[in-house]
Amino acid sequence: MRLGDGIAELSVDDAVRASVSYDQLRAGDDGLYWLETRADAGGGTTVTRWRSGEGNRDVSPAGFNVASGVHAYGGGSFAVVEGTLWCVGGDGLYRSRRYGDEIELVSHGCFGGLTIGDGELLAVRELEQGDQIVAVSLTGAPQMRTLVSSRGFFGAPRPGPGWLAWTAWSERDMPWDACEVWVASYSPRGSVEDPVKLAGGPNESAVEPQWGPDGALYFASDRNDWWNLYRWNGLNVEAVAPIAGECAAEPWELAYASYGFLDDGRIVVAVQKGPRHRLVVIEPDGTVRPVDLPYTSIKPYLAVRGTAVALIGSSPTAAPQVALIDLADADPQVEVLARSEHAGLDGARVSTPTELRVRVASGREVLALVYPPTGAAADWRAPVIVRVHPGPTASCLLRLDWQAQFFTSRGFAVVDVDYLGSTGYGRVFRESLYGRWGLDDVDDCTIVAMHLLSAGRTVLGQVFIRGASAGGYTALHAVARDGPFAAATAVSAIVDPDRWAQTVPRFQRAHAMRLRGGAGRVRAAAVHPPLLLIHGTADEVAVVEDVCQLAEELTSLGTAPEVLLLADVGHYVASSRRAGAALEAELNHYRSVMAGAANDHSGCTAASGSR
Repeated sequence: MRLGDGIAELSVDDAVRASVSYDQLRAGDDGLYWLETRADAGGGTTVTRWRSGEGNRDVSPAGFNVASGVHAYGGGSFAVVEGTLWCVGGDGLYRSRRYGDEIELVSHGCFGGLTIGDGELLAVRELEQGDQIVAVSLTGAPQMRTLVSSRGFFGAPRPGPGWLAWTAWSERDMPWDACEVWVASYSPRGSVEDPVKLAGGPNESAVEPQWGPDGALYFASDRNDWWNLYRWNGLNVEAVAPIAGECAAEPWELAYASYGFLDDGRIVVAVQKGPRHRLVVIEPDGTVRPVDLPYTSIKPYLAVRGTAVALIGSSPTAAPQVALIDLADADPQVEVLARSEHAGLDGARVSTPTELRVRVASGREVLALVYPPTGAAADWRAPVIVRVHPGPTASCLLRLDWQAQFFTSRGFAVVDVDYLGSTGYGRVFRESLYGRWGLDDVDDCTIVAMHLLSAGRTVLGQVFIRGASAGGYTALHAVARDGPFAAATAVSAIVDPDRWAQTVPRFQRAHAMRLRGGAGRVRAAAVHPPLLLIHGTADEVAVVEDVCQLAEELTSLGTAPEVLLLADVGHYVASSRRAGAALEAELNHYRSVMAGAANDHSGCTAASGSR
């Protein structure tokens, strides 16, 4: 099918098949390794290795899904050493002695943050009553022993010469609110002795510790609002280089690596400010130099090889790629090792976003990324889908999103909003949504929609809002008040913050407690515009029962929503095997609303591009 202006509609299959995800990039003894999640393979995740001169190959056993459920969001789910793959599956820790061979269970349990030490594997093990840092022997029959225990949470352990470093936070906190860096003397196969807290506390998030080649311990701290780099030289903690941006990612997962050490003494860092990422190098004298790259979004997984750094990068015109950047010269050389587009989308025409800034009453600005309909003229006018990112500490990302292109190729404009609480604007901004959830985030999305209406970019009756997870909660509250939205789509949505605080995995209970106190439970009686609810029946983050109860209440009031329940799908619908069905349902939902409005007001003309 083609639009009238000659733009080809992106098929559901293409939108899903193109959504290959790369994660957890790291350097190993014999190459680079990363996780590859392929939606067209049912969302399964494999470990892929790149070796110079050999290219890429899967090294995890065929059919084995490498995935960690630690802290509900995972992270650090594999490590490699001397031809052996250690990885986490659904029910425990596994070992494959030769790449691709059969895999053996080492221990049942919930593991993550896998790190190779001197002759042993270090990891975080999550129990019902708290976390442990454990050590596992690499040879012979694996023996596991506990090094440190806590009723709270641990980040990935980081061994150094004679030392062990880790992050920790209490069960009452989230790691982006109050996270501590600890060090202790430690020798392999020994015990942890005399632990000392170096940084972090109730008003400081200290994350991503790494031992530098100079023997100092580096970490990122937001003690001055932005996550910036600091070092501990054994005596004192000092700032490395002030940067107006986030030098670390909000730690939803374990084992992020937002910076790394080049062989020539420089530090390479991925920095986020607003929706944009950039790569910088910090010289030994503290000078910060930008690196000119074709990427505007960089995942927090940098892997250094000599004077080169491997990264997962993307831009509005390039889907995620694994690239190796040679930083030896002033003019960096980029070698693409893997790219997520399949052959059928090479050269496909895409919609590129523009940044929109709208000032609110308090004087601050709300930033949004506006994707016009594909191929639209400068004075475009179209139906608009306002997308609310999940988290809500996540952020809009300036990268090619094939599922957004699915809609823009059909004449819709897609608008991503960095509402209050998003990451990329400093600690104060990130914390400002606490106690205001369902209020200020809704206000920010509403004011962006109203701006587009007043600018003539769209018309009433063709403005929609959609969100997933916490973004689904925002979308629901947006249609539970008077406003510009003609319909909403809520995917894997949270409905009741108080109930969510009881059912959410323990990692996020503190988040639920801090966010609530704003709009409260979504009240069915307040919801009037048409509603589509999409939810996986196996969702453990936002349980399906809450959405089903809301649907029943709406039905009893005569405003039955559309409901799409996806059997055996978890919290991440967009990367599941049913992602295509969800996209089609969402598209049909908006078209149905517009068709109904056209029938009710036959004298009105639908905006160009709606079908």
